[in-house]
Amino acid sequence: MGASDFSKLPHIGEPVKRKEDYRFLTGAGQYTDDIALAAQAHAVFVRSPHAHARVRSVSTDAAKAAPGVIGVLTGADVAADKINGLPCGWLITSTNGEPMKEPPHPILALDTVRYVGDQVAMVVAETLEQARDAAELVEVDYDPLPAVVLVADAAAGSVPGAVVHDIAPDNHCYKWAIGDKAAVDAVFAGAAHVAQLDLVNNRLIPNAMEPRAAIGSYSRANDEYTLYVANQNPHVERLLMTAFVMGLPEHKVRVIAPDVGGGFGSKIFLYAEDVCLTWGARKLNRSIKWTADRSESFLTDAHGRDHVSHAEMAMDASGKFLAMRVHTDANLGAYLSTFASAVPTILYATLLAGQYATPQVYVEVDAWFTNTAPVDAYRGAGRPEATYLLERLVSRCAWQLNLTQAEIRRRNFVTSFPYQTPVALQYDVGDYGACMDKAEALADVAGFAARRADSEARGLRRGLGYSSYIEACGLAPSNIAGALGARAGLFECGEVRVHPTGSVTVFTGSHSHGQGHETTFAQVVAARLGIPVENVDIVHGDTGRVPFGMGTYGSRSISVGGAAIMKALDKIEAKAKKIAAHLMEASDADIDFAGGEFTVRGTDKKIPFAQIALTAYVPHNYPLDKLEPGLNETAFYDPTNFTFPAGTYICEVEVDPATGVVRVDRFSAVDDFGTIINPMIVEGQVHGGVAQGIGQALLENCVYDRETGQLLTGSFMDYAMPRADDFPEFKLGTVCTPCTHNPLGTKGCGEAGAIGSPPAVINAVLDALHPLGVRDLDMPASPHRVWSAIDAAATS
Repeated sequence: MGASDFSKLPHIGEPVKRKEDYRFLTGAGQYTDDIALAAQAHAVFVRSPHAHARVRSVSTDAAKAAPGVIGVLTGADVAADKINGLPCGWLITSTNGEPMKEPPHPILALDTVRYVGDQVAMVVAETLEQARDAAELVEVDYDPLPAVVLVADAAAGSVPGAVVHDIAPDNHCYKWAIGDKAAVDAVFAGAAHVAQLDLVNNRLIPNAMEPRAAIGSYSRANDEYTLYVANQNPHVERLLMTAFVMGLPEHKVRVIAPDVGGGFGSKIFLYAEDVCLTWGARKLNRSIKWTADRSESFLTDAHGRDHVSHAEMAMDASGKFLAMRVHTDANLGAYLSTFASAVPTILYATLLAGQYATPQVYVEVDAWFTNTAPVDAYRGAGRPEATYLLERLVSRCAWQLNLTQAEIRRRNFVTSFPYQTPVALQYDVGDYGACMDKAEALADVAGFAARRADSEARGLRRGLGYSSYIEACGLAPSNIAGALGARAGLFECGEVRVHPTGSVTVFTGSHSHGQGHETTFAQVVAARLGIPVENVDIVHGDTGRVPFGMGTYGSRSISVGGAAIMKALDKIEAKAKKIAAHLMEASDADIDFAGGEFTVRGTDKKIPFAQIALTAYVPHNYPLDKLEPGLNETAFYDPTNFTFPAGTYICEVEVDPATGVVRVDRFSAVDDFGTIINPMIVEGQVHGGVAQGIGQALLENCVYDRETGQLLTGSFMDYAMPRADDFPEFKLGTVCTPCTHNPLGTKGCGEAGAIGSPPAVINAVLDALHPLGVRDLDMPASPHRVWSAIDAAATS
């Protein structure tokens, strides 16, 4: 079935209420911390108070003697048991042909701690309170070392003696580049106009509603491990832990990710605590639970963003883009997290063409180790960083040439597809002009001048900001990703099990942590089989029940996971037609299936789907010589290309120059997600993403002390999270150009809001402040920063 036929089926495009919400809203959800195993013990981690220090000794005698303590494990125990460090899932090769510097990432520090929060010991006790008390008795003798915190300081080598890893004495992990530098430089030499921009993409802390949690369990009876964990991709977690860290047979480890309260990328990764609990469960012969408190989450969850970049755009006299060049210094933190190396390279630089037909692009990325928490994928993962840089630069081009933000974009949009970008990707389809037209209508751009005049009459400044984003979703295909350094496949698996009564259970390798998969996937199956949505159950998050899967990230679930389910449904339909043909004494080539009924073409013969299901399991009248009983099919889907959601966001702000306070007055977002299965769920995803994007633009900022490496924004008292009254009512719209290479025509929607919104907000702020002489401003545009920028412009 093609995407055009699929989009016309019942239930597709319907705002079906989420099936899973009843249990969540009534307190019946089961998160990792809700699980209590028999004889379950509790773990507390002893963490480094220093950003960088030698560990002279770890004394655990007093802790081991404390009431209720079962065991205290340290880096020495890890080394004795030959437990390896955590792997990085993507190998980046430097421009000189050498592989990236890949230092060990121990699950418990042995001789050196490298950031505040680095784990040194795990204390296991009968109760959480006993474990906490005993952890206070672990004595660690530290010898503090110089620490480097800012990526700019690491790049400049300005902190003497601050060497995070001996393998990288200059703290440099890799230099990576894409594009033709010589060709780009030649274009710049003859360009009529050149716009330049220096910017910082601020570090963020994910702050999922549910903190990380895990329970490690071991059965001596069958030598099997079970790990319950708040994770987005349990099969990948199992693969990394068994094959690379613990050296266990994969079939002896079961990973279960039950309900997960948000992830935003921060729960994709294999964390040290997960391995410690799994290893410790066998070593101490007890099930062990650990749930992070919010302070631990701030310190140890993988952070996001943290780029410092310089960008330039060469243009002809009319404002047509000729070439772009970018240099980025990316902060990796103290260790390489699971996908850290891919975020500022494969997932960032390849998106810097944006929606524009820029003939030449050259991007160079230097990645650096610092004494901070590891940095990895956070909602959008490289795509927000690329969009922020590009869309800030494009608006600067407009202002420099006295063009509107809309006009500079329209002059440079890609209009013919497929389109091969100069940075490796090929866009299959899109209509960027239509997205902008609809966004301008929703935003009432025509009425902006009157609203600006009204604000100025009240002593306020009003600005309009544009952002036309594109993202690459559904990372693929596996063979190309492997050639680019991926150390895992990027396919997805789906199993469709039809029961004798005609109800269906689907087992998917995708994982839901707020996306509504139990509804969306059920709509897909119900539409194909002509059965009620409530007759379809979705199972995910359990390596013991799901054949395999790569999890959920990169807005891949419906386009990759959904496509795998579609392939399995193709097999179900093909077999069911053979059964129907036998029952109706016809050729299976003459059988049609629609609306839940099998019919013989050109006759009035028909059989409902439920009868076929029952016949498959009660095969009294059945072609046993040709078909096996049962109706259960599995399929794997490996995409042939990325999908490319795109859109235009327009933000309107009002700024009080006396205080620097920015108020988002209007926000309009138009997205092209291809075929939309459930518009209500899509709208919710965009709302959440825009909220996170506005949060980054105006409020959120992770700050370490530059000298000591202490996290200064270690709680919600210091890390400003957006609240409901920070937002206007969002106006949303969609354009549909179905993806050309998956059977649903879908593109993905989960990250778009967080990608397109930050530059729209900052461009709006700069538009408002332009008459006051303010030309640049980094995120977050807090009142102090905005007021300081106004003051600096006035005094200069």
